[in-house]
Amino acid sequence: MIHDQRAEKFRQIVENKFQIYNSLFMSLPYDKMTNIGMLLPFLYEESRNGYEEGKTPEEIIEEFFKNHTDLQKEEQKVELLFKIIQYIERQVVLFDSIEDAAFPSLHSESDNGTVTNLFERSYQDHKLEKVREKLKDFTVKVVFTAHPTQFYPSSVQRIIQDLRGAITSDSVTQIDMLLQQLGKTPFVNKEKPTPIDEALSIISYLRYVYYDTIGELFTKIKKTFGNGHFHLHEDIIQLGFWPGGDRDGNPFVTADVTKRVAEELRSAILKSYYSHLKFIRRRLSFRGVSEVLTQLSDELYSAIFNGKMITADDILKKAEEAEKILVNEHNSLFLDLLVNFRDRVKIFGTHFATLDVRQDSRIHQKVIDDVFAKVYGNAEAGEEEKFNKLIQLGNKVDADQFEDIVKDTLLTVCQISEIQDLNGQRGMNRYIISNSDAVKDVMNVYAFFKICGYKDEEIKMDIVPLFETMEGLANAENVMSELYRNPVYKKHLERRGNQQTIMLGFSDGTKDGGYLKANWEIYKAKEVLTKLSVQNGIKVVFFDGRGGPPARGGGKTHDFYASQGNTIANNKIELTIQGQTITSIFGNKEQAKYNFEQLLTAGVENDVFKNSKKDLTEKERKLIIELAEISYKKYSDLKAHPMFVPYLQEMSTLEYYGKTNIGSRPSKRGNGSELKFEDLRAIPFVGSWSQLKQNVPGFFGFGFAMQQMKEKGRLDEVKELYKGSDFFKTLVLNSMMSMNKSYFPLTYYIKNNPKFGAFWNVLYDEYVLSRDIMLELTGFKMLQEEDPLSRKSVKIREKIVLPLLSIQQYALMKIQKGEGNREAYEKLVTRSLFGNINASRNSA
Repeated sequence: MIHDQRAEKFRQIVENKFQIYNSLFMSLPYDKMTNIGMLLPFLYEESRNGYEEGKTPEEIIEEFFKNHTDLQKEEQKVELLFKIIQYIERQVVLFDSIEDAAFPSLHSESDNGTVTNLFERSYQDHKLEKVREKLKDFTVKVVFTAHPTQFYPSSVQRIIQDLRGAITSDSVTQIDMLLQQLGKTPFVNKEKPTPIDEALSIISYLRYVYYDTIGELFTKIKKTFGNGHFHLHEDIIQLGFWPGGDRDGNPFVTADVTKRVAEELRSAILKSYYSHLKFIRRRLSFRGVSEVLTQLSDELYSAIFNGKMITADDILKKAEEAEKILVNEHNSLFLDLLVNFRDRVKIFGTHFATLDVRQDSRIHQKVIDDVFAKVYGNAEAGEEEKFNKLIQLGNKVDADQFEDIVKDTLLTVCQISEIQDLNGQRGMNRYIISNSDAVKDVMNVYAFFKICGYKDEEIKMDIVPLFETMEGLANAENVMSELYRNPVYKKHLERRGNQQTIMLGFSDGTKDGGYLKANWEIYKAKEVLTKLSVQNGIKVVFFDGRGGPPARGGGKTHDFYASQGNTIANNKIELTIQGQTITSIFGNKEQAKYNFEQLLTAGVENDVFKNSKKDLTEKERKLIIELAEISYKKYSDLKAHPMFVPYLQEMSTLEYYGKTNIGSRPSKRGNGSELKFEDLRAIPFVGSWSQLKQNVPGFFGFGFAMQQMKEKGRLDEVKELYKGSDFFKTLVLNSMMSMNKSYFPLTYYIKNNPKFGAFWNVLYDEYVLSRDIMLELTGFKMLQEEDPLSRKSVKIREKIVLPLLSIQQYALMKIQKGEGNREAYEKLVTRSLFGNINASRNSA
């Protein structure tokens, strides 16, 4: 019933508004864009009907030119296609803004997963004390990364924010003006953004969205669950930050960049305090209080603009001084304003968000090898001997005697203590190691600190291994078991409060092992690492490297965390958020607040409301293992297909990701010209399948595994599993989301391609099989039947971008045939890729 009401509301306040404002859009006097609005519906119709009839994108576009234009020259045709792309990009922005503006009307304070709902539920079940107990040390941490999955220039982002406001108040004049501005504002970065640009772009979200959102949410939780003796700890919602600290595969992130970003974060939070204080001083104009706050304001100003040192404690002391006077002499008038300010200082310190350092283990090994050779005059030693000898070295190594990456790695480690002095220890306290699969990967980093002159007790950093390949995940238990027993590392953990953070990578896991196998291996790794950590007296925290789409570990995040049973440590929910997920899930105050609440309550519910569907029985476990193995075999066969990499290279947009100027990082690891599967980054990999509308990593092998069960007469067992296990159910629903965004008619033409026809058929057959068996399994009549809002949103977005996909495929076909102006067609591919990425924002 609620589903139906919401779907109807969505139709009224999203679909209908889009129709109305889109008509405004059509008559806009864009530069050289007249009539595009009139032509677009024809291109959509030609595309939709053409694909269903099995026509090629080339035939569809050529028929569109013939039937609806009188253009003859290639140059004119290409120019028109560019204008259509520009128009569609702006349509996407309009739809985003309308959907964002509708968010508060489509979600209520008492929805499942909100703080209010958690309170009501725990009150009725007499579990309030249990919830308070859990809240005492539970934390949610969202870590923002600069992975290139969307990068509107900041000028466009500002228009989006203003447009959302104008749509909320239905101001037609304002909307008209903003759409005109949008028409004349470039959408593409002329040059690749630098890591500093990426950092500043996300810092603007920290200042204008999260400073208030997290502050207000903290106050809300405190008021909802507070009683005389309950104290809510200020670290309950934390922010992490990777731009400027994550150098994995990004040669542009240097020690200088890291230092600069740390300074920008500090400056941004002090500016937030300064403007917050301005507002408070308007109310607290009383004698004594006013003077103290003016003094604090001046000190903040000096810290921002004159580099004067100020700590969070300095700010808190002044705020407490003002509070004393307010309580004793002015009847505590407006006290809540001051308390609110003080809470924020405790939440954000002088760091705003914790800047992490991340690098690949193979780079670390090179650093260790070079330093060892320089210090001991030879390179002849085992890897274990190298890190052990360097840890015991006892004197500092001069970074300047090395070059490039070795020097920069050492400088990065040397300056950590400076950053901690400036931003507080919460400003930087983790070093993350990509591609960890051995003990040396962690101990090498410990050795860095020692050769940079740190004494053991001065290493105030957590060393975090990131297990992301199938091999890494399988090896995780052995690695951690050995580390927990290593005397040097054991002492380090004691100094760090016997807490170990372990990162698990969904994106590379899925790329490596396929959807079902990757998710199961991560689940299993969490179980064994939980058990191992408990045995060693270690509090383990899992940090999930999740992306937007299900194929990168995204999808329904609340459901994912709420489905983990009591075999998995639940001390903290920590995950990465990137690209379009930042804008679509945490892009404005209403959405950010709602989604932070969803994460928080998922973790609390797990402990407080026990539910048999969260814990896997032995029988369910065996069945998932069986399904995972069958699906892994099927996916591995696909990866081993001789056409797998050539298909992506020649038929998809993979090669064009690096040209989009949406991220500072190269789109593949390594410099070799030949493309190897292992060098593929997860984002371009998953993204390219998405641009083809095939979404292979989100389902391939999953349906096949279930079909095998059906053929053995065991589908009823899988149905029982779906009904009985929240974990399995979430995987199925997320996979169906991936399939709902697939559109194979777009590439029907490939089935006749002499080189790739057979390979395309393998993909298509698996898609049809997966779709049919999942519908049978769930009893749904259509994909995403359980989530009408997301389904409707996907449908409208797919309609908007279909002409864009036709243009992209048309350009790719021209390039493959070597026809016409190659440079112009390559630009068309890149530009349409950009619009398409931005359009698929609701993938999380």
